[in-house]
Amino acid sequence: MKCKILGTLAFLSASLSTQALGSSGCNAGSGSVSILANDFPALHAVASMAETCATDSLTVTKNHTKDHRDLQVAALKANPAKYSSVIVTTSSIVPLLNEGLIRPLDELVEKYGKSLKQSQLIKIDGKVMAVAFMANAQHLFYRKDLLEKAGLAAPRTFDDMIAAGKTLQEKGISKYPVALNTKTGWNLGEEFINLYSATGESFFKPGGAVPNLNNPSGVKALKTLKALTELSNPDYLTFDSNSTQALWEDGKLAMALMWGSRGTAILDNEGSSPEIVESTALTNTPSYSVGGTPGATLWWDGWSIASNLSDEDAEATFKVMVHAVSKDMMEQNADKAVC
Repeated sequence: MKCKILGTLAFLSASLSTQALGSSGCNAGSGSVSILANDFPALHAVASMAETCATDSLTVTKNHTKDHRDLQVAALKANPAKYSSVIVTTSSIVPLLNEGLIRPLDELVEKYGKSLKQSQLIKIDGKVMAVAFMANAQHLFYRKDLLEKAGLAAPRTFDDMIAAGKTLQEKGISKYPVALNTKTGWNLGEEFINLYSATGESFFKPGGAVPNLNNPSGVKALKTLKALTELSNPDYLTFDSNSTQALWEDGKLAMALMWGSRGTAILDNEGSSPEIVESTALTNTPSYSVGGTPGATLWWDGWSIASNLSDEDAEATFKVMVHAVSKDMMEQNADKAVC
């Protein structure tokens, strides 16, 4: 299934050229490249492309795990670092920056990154600290068949979604029709941020970095979050992306707010039934009013290079990762990203 999912996930590297890295070993020389990453199809595509650079003198290994956030700081504090590259996001890069565990990439970009776009270069205080290759945002996943059975249209606002959930319960169509990534900690906090962003209110007070959350918009976001979780399984405080995907594929949900990057895994022919796959649809997250701001934030995913690493391994890692997000990878894996 190519380019069939509606949303914002898109590989930013579609126009990269691999001509300069097309020879044996991706012209990466010798050394050791090791990648730590989250566990979903788009990142599997990147890491698998990196593995094609391996030679007798260049090792390339990967570790895909949902626990990457918990592992990354300790792994990169080792000397040498356990991983030469960590695939990071808008938020997960922060602990690595705070600890000085990833290196500036400006010199490597200048020498070996001619194929990279300026829009891919994530700069912190003027220095390139990561290279982005995709964007991601949450979407509303919904079961067309279940909504039609209840005589409902796809929700456009949060009030629509809450009302639809109650109708599905009242008609006995779904006991717990709604799920969000509401696991205690980062996931729950991100859901609040998504809902707050839909109010249009600023996160900070004018002229500084003083939080601006304790206000009517913050209360509105909390009440919306409470109403949605009341339509979820009582175990909702354990729900992360893996949990909500599993619930969806098991046919236990009618509506869910999930990351667009989960779309490919949910819409493939594995882990679910044809009935669920065929009736699953994605659209933008709801807003507080028709035509209003969707309750979602835009994120980037990209790769970084460890500080505690030899220059040889850092250079090899850079060359391998540039190859890993190349046009060739995009063409071979067009079904793993939203177009």
